Amino acid sequence: MTTQTQYSIPSHFDTQRVGEVWCVPYQERAAQAKAWAKQQGLQPAAKDKTRLCLMAIDVQNTFCIPGFELFVGGRLGNGAVEDNQRLCQFIYRNLDVITEIAPTMDTHTAMQIFHPGFWVNDAGEHPTPMTMISLADVQQGVWKVNPAIAYSLTQGNYMVLQRFALHYTHRLSDNGKYPLTIWPYHAMLGGIGHALVSAVEEACFFHAIARNSQTNFEIKGGNPLTENYSVLRPEVLDSADGRPIAQKNTRFIQKLLEFDAVIIAGQAKSHCVAWTIDDLLTEIQAQDPSLAKKVYLLEDCTSPVVVPGVVDFTDQANAAFQRFADAGMQVVKSTEAIASWTGINL
Repeated sequence: MTTQTQYSIPSHFDTQRVGEVWCVPYQERAAQAKAWAKQQGLQPAAKDKTRLCLMAIDVQNTFCIPGFELFVGGRLGNGAVEDNQRLCQFIYRNLDVITEIAPTMDTHTAMQIFHPGFWVNDAGEHPTPMTMISLADVQQGVWKVNPAIAYSLTQGNYMVLQRFALHYTHRLSDNGKYPLTIWPYHAMLGGIGHALVSAVEEACFFHAIARNSQTNFEIKGGNPLTENYSVLRPEVLDSADGRPIAQKNTRFIQKLLEFDAVIIAGQAKSHCVAWTIDDLLTEIQAQDPSLAKKVYLLEDCTSPVVVPGVVDFTDQANAAFQRFADAGMQVVKSTEAIASWTGINL
């Protein structure tokens, strides 16, 4: 293991603005990034002998800015903002060794299976956000597919959608997944909530220019008939009659596993982060369980879903991270030098 220089943070970064939305001054930051790279002697990412990927999961306004649709506050109330303050600092301090940044982008439209408008009860009411729809609820008709959306999703074939709803909740139950959760409308394609947090976007852009390394955006969640917590695999892959409706992200899985290390941060620890790591671990165990040791989880750059008085997924998130650690993945802090992590040789 070699020593590592941790760089100072460029003067444009303002930790107090991480919880706000603003326009990144791209041309100005590009010039500053070029000058910073020259001043610090940064080499293009293509010359990295040890290749590190930072996967930033769903670091979007919808999850990370107070007042937006699904702000992840954690138990202390300001989780995602503080996580992103540390994440930005981590990127700037480690510009020279992060080969590529891969932000995942939760991407939705109005009529999706986890949004209120997809469902109705006998009174014609839609479920409120955070309602859990179980297999029994669908079997007993407590919640039914909204007939009005059949025109947009199945050319008017309502019975196909209703059969699929039963199949879908059955699959979730059989596979030990969370029950179908009705979320507030969020991460809406074309909306401001879909965008990366401005400070994180700025850090990714600065890295791209300084290291000549294209930011690798991974889009997920656009299929109206399945949740897609994990960027690597939708929750349900087939229809009621066995036809495929989605597939796992084999291309991205293989790309990740080709790096010497994969560093993971983002939101929310209990859902999209945990499910993505779980799917990555499944692929690793199928290929070579020893690969787990090259996955590093930034425990101080992620928080669980907590809605005070409604739901608290902290314990489930912590249990998942413990399971990942038991499988060989390494739980680390962003404030530690990457070179101090076991197995990283820079």
